[in-house]
Parts: sequence; structure tokens; C-alpha cells
Amino acid sequence: MTLAGLTGLLLAFIARLITGAQGHWRGCPPKAEQRIYFANHQSHLDWVLIWAALPRDLRATTRPIAARDYWTKSRFKHWLTRAVFHAVYVDRQRTQDQDPLEPLVEALRHGDSLVIFPEGTRSTTGEPQPFKSGLYHLAEQFPQVVMVPAWIDNVQRVMPKGEVVPVPILCSVTFGAPIALAPGEDKRAFLDRAREAVLALRPAPA
Repeated sequence: MTLAGLTGLLLAFIARLITGAQGHWRGCPPKAEQRIYFANHQSHLDWVLIWAALPRDLRATTRPIAARDYWTKSRFKHWLTRAVFHAVYVDRQRTQDQDPLEPLVEALRHGDSLVIFPEGTRSTTGEPQPFKSGLYHLAEQFPQVVMVPAWIDNVQRVMPKGEVVPVPILCSVTFGAPIALAPGEDKRAFLDRAREAVLALRPAPA
């Protein structure tokens, strides 16, 4: 096994050790098909938690979206996201003629699955912010790709915004029933429905 493969197994083990990384498949089973997993966004650990909650055979074809300026500013971060997680890099600062979805479209055309956070930035309120239009355009261009909502619970307590050292806290990822863009569905209506599909997976207060 390669160094990247061994590192991936080690990171999955560490993620489970720190968070439990429990995956609850409420609306669909884990399946070897092309998917877009879209979830709430509260921490830098979010995509690691989803990745660790997936069965091992699905991780090889499931790629997270990573901000190029943050995840390539050191050699280790660059190697980790490129060689271990096979991340799709996106530029947060772009020229006017640059399509922000181009790297995602290329990955989907290649047959990969994606982990995305449609809010575009991390929330500090506990509820997802309104979804940006990227999810709609991907659903429109790739109707054959299965879109699976997910709710990540408790991860903001493991690594809150501004913190760099994770704290052991039991976390979970709940995967819901797939949704699809309906014929003629308005962009805002679809994005609101997608957000509601994520919120519906939130555990009830204890």
C-alpha cells in the first residue's frame, strides 16, 4: 500500500477515535454509484468526518471540495488534500471570466463523487445559511448523479471556528433520502428544498 493509502487509513482511524465518525444511513444505503453528498458546514473537519463515515471502498471515488488558498499554502496540507483525499480545489478569489464550478464539473465528468457544502462558508448559528446556486447548476447539468443530503452533528464542538486543536466529542453523520431537480423547478425553490432536506436530518433536541 502507498504512503497516501496508509495515511488515509490512519486519518480515518484518528477521526473515528476523536469523533466516533458514526454514519447513519437513514434515507439510502451506502452504494457504489456516483453521488453528490451535500451537508451543513460548521468546521474544517466536516469533509473529513463525512469521508471517514463512508465505507472504505467508497472513499477512493469520493472527493471533497477544498479552498485552494488554504489547503495548498503548506507542502503538507497540499500533499494531504491532493494525495490522500484527492480533493477538488476551488479558488475563492477568481477573475470575472472564471467559472467557479469548472473543477467540480470536470470531476463529475470523470465519474467521481463529491462532498460539497452549499452554504459556501461555515455557519456559526447552528443552522445552515441559504444555499448558493452551485448545487442547482450541478443538479441541472448532471441529472444522473444521485444527490444525497447529510447532516453533520456536533462537529462544531470538536473544532470550532478559529480553533486548531480538536477536542474528543462524539459526532455523527446522518445521510438522508436522495433528492432530484424536478422538471421546470425554480432555482430558489430547489435550493430551499435541498436545505430543508438537510435540516430534516438534524437530531431532535434531547
